[in-house]
Amino acid sequence: MGRAEAIAGHDGQWRPLLGPGLRNALPVRSAPTHLTGRKVTMSTSSDTATTDDAVPGNLTMRHANTAILSVTAVDAPIIVTSASIDERLAETYARTGVRPGMLTEVAGIHERRWWPTDVTFADAAAMAGAKAIAEAGIDPRRIGLLIDSSVCRDHLEPSKAVAVHHQLGLPTGCLVFDLSNACLGFVNAMQLAATMIDGGQVEYALVVDGEGSRGLQELTLERLSGPDATAQDLADQFASLTLGSGGAAMVLGRADAHPEGHRLVGGASRAATEHNELCVGTLKEMRTDSRALFAAGIQLSVDLWREAASQFDWSGMDRYISHQVSKVHLTAVCRALEIDPALAPSTFPERGNIGPAAVPSTLAMEAGRLQPGDRVLLMGIGSGLSASALEIAW
Repeated sequence: MGRAEAIAGHDGQWRPLLGPGLRNALPVRSAPTHLTGRKVTMSTSSDTATTDDAVPGNLTMRHANTAILSVTAVDAPIIVTSASIDERLAETYARTGVRPGMLTEVAGIHERRWWPTDVTFADAAAMAGAKAIAEAGIDPRRIGLLIDSSVCRDHLEPSKAVAVHHQLGLPTGCLVFDLSNACLGFVNAMQLAATMIDGGQVEYALVVDGEGSRGLQELTLERLSGPDATAQDLADQFASLTLGSGGAAMVLGRADAHPEGHRLVGGASRAATEHNELCVGTLKEMRTDSRALFAAGIQLSVDLWREAASQFDWSGMDRYISHQVSKVHLTAVCRALEIDPALAPSTFPERGNIGPAAVPSTLAMEAGRLQPGDRVLLMGIGSGLSASALEIAW
């Protein structure tokens, strides 16, 4: 909560600067201790909303005139098997009593990919972007928006998107920026691009993503193969070893100008940010409470799905393109949402979890099997937690 939204009074109470309606609708949250030097709490007249004050838990969006013109995936060339990771950690497994084979048997990930050391994250995104522009068959000079939705970046500034913009030679009038929201970033970028296209602000939009797990996994394996690594360290950093590398991109444009495109219908989003500390990562280390994250993520998906049912019928889709985490996760999502697993293709066994690139990469690899008129639902979730579902009329 920023200074414009709340103020700490002389009595140490952190009071939100909100009207009575919002004060009653918002739950109480503790203020960050670093803002005052000591723990303080907010005081409101009511901790929960009444029935009359209740607001929807989902944000619902519908798109009027946006279509996908192309969606592409680019694989990193170096294959790293889970068996090779188990070999690297064999001594740690034996010393800590941890059973090897969890990556393959439980997560269902047989291999993941790495980029060569001379390929940057921006390079990966630009390769996918160039491929998407070529497949869309449009003049790149007419692209008015470029969004890079990646988690991975080489530096904090400038934005990664400007390097991609430069590599692709896009016009100076193209709005260019990064949009980051963990593994949900690409779907969020699609939502924002569609809003701008529907509003007539831009004619074409390019969304790109370039992820690389090599550096993080090399550092993680170095830590976990050390003599001081514990079973708890293995558990906390297990998710790091499920990650993969790759690039993805999508060109979106006006549906009325491209009847051959695949129209975005709309969807819903929902957040459960009380879980923002369950998975915290940098390019050097990622620690995850996998059990708690799994349970919270499934619950968030169910909550989103149930409320969305009043406005969308997603029970009979032709494909469900879900974020690719693991075999356990995809199986649980299908069971919780009563989805036929045969309609939910998986790419994690050979590519691992490639973050925001996972949903568009899976869609790109499935596109050749889709028929005009098929209904496709993209289902993304990002640590934090945030989730979105976005329907496409193929």
